[in-house]
Formats: sequence, C-alpha cells, structure tokens
Amino acid sequence: MNMPLDLLLFGLYPYIAIVVCVAACIIRFDREQYSWKAGSSQLLRGKGMVAASNLFHIGIIFVLTGHIVGLLTPEWIYHYVISTPNKQLLAMISGGFFGVLCLIGMTMLLYRRITDERVRANSSFSDFFILIMLYIQLLLGLSTIFLSADHLDGSVMLQLANWAQSIVILRPIEASNAIAGVHLIYKLHVFVGISIILVFPYTRLVHIISAPIWYFGRSYQIVRQRHV
Repeated sequence: MNMPLDLLLFGLYPYIAIVVCVAACIIRFDREQYSWKAGSSQLLRGKGMVAASNLFHIGIIFVLTGHIVGLLTPEWIYHYVISTPNKQLLAMISGGFFGVLCLIGMTMLLYRRITDERVRANSSFSDFFILIMLYIQLLLGLSTIFLSADHLDGSVMLQLANWAQSIVILRPIEASNAIAGVHLIYKLHVFVGISIILVFPYTRLVHIISAPIWYFGRSYQIVRQRHV
C-alpha cells in the first residue's frame, strides 16, 4: 500500500528532520566545537553590514516568535484575549511588517555576499545555501499573506495550528489530515521550514542555540604567529 504524500511529507518528515537536527547538533558540538560559530564576515567588509544584519535579525526573531506562539497556542487559550479572525489579521499585519524588514536585510546580506569578492571568497557552500533557503522561505511566507486575505475567518490558520500541535503531541496521521486541504503555497512554506530544521546542524545557524557559558568548557585554541 502506497503511503500518502501528505503523511510522508507532513506527518513523518518533521520527526526525521528533528531527530537528524538534534543528533547532528550534538555530534558537531562534541567533535567540531570551533566550527560552532556565526562566522561573521563583518571584519572583511563592514560597510552596510550593521543595517543589513539588524534588519534581518529584528525581522526574523519576531517572525519566528510569532510562528511559534501562533501555531502552538491552543485556540481555547487565546480566545480569552482575541478572536480567531482578529488573531489572523494581527498575524498578517505584524508578520507582513517584520517579514518585509527581514526581506530587506536578507537581500542586502545576500547581495553583499555575492558581489563582494573578499566576502564571497571566504564563504562556504553552506553559507550561500542556507541564505538562499531562508530567502525562499521568507518569500513563501510573505506570499501566504495574500492568500490569507481570501479567508479572513482564520480557518486555514486553524488547520496549520492543528498540524503543528498534532506534530508536538506525536500524532502524525492527524497532522497530515489537518494540512491536507490547504493551498500548495502553505504546504511549500511548511516543507521548506522543516527542511531548514534538517540542514540546521550543518550551517552557521547553530549559533542560534549557543550560550556564552559553553565557551568556558572548550579547550584552548592554539594560535601561532606567522612570520613573513
């Protein structure tokens, strides 16, 4: 019997991505601690870096927080404060605003990494890959705002929330059923998001879960002066 595509992509794939992410993060931190860094290129070229980085980080932090709170908060809880249609409207306006800020910052960062010879020469494949992946994800997310305008009752938002909450409580079949009827753009947005979790340990994104205290447990780095 063939496994339904929705069950494979949105019921099982999230767990595969999470397991790979956790296991690979542990292995990388244990074996390659000196690669566990943001890998900032500001020293190579600082012009425009601060503005681009701030726009990107402010935007993405708000968007991620909004997604986590919005998707994982049960409907009966937020109904004490806001109705489902108003919650969707708030998500569209605030998410759109901070999403655009993030898009501007990310465009500046991607343009800089591609056009600046020094930055490009010191960039790895994973640097370009994750930036492009995040860029596509952000464009998909912004495009869902226009789709959401066609159903302001919040029905699709509830379907996506039911998917996320079903994943958390380990009910993959319910999760796949919840997301089955949504527009392809929403599915692509969710799929790319899951894929970002999958590749997370192999990119500079690992610095997101870093805490300065970990550096006290690392071995000393040996630095040798190069004589020319």
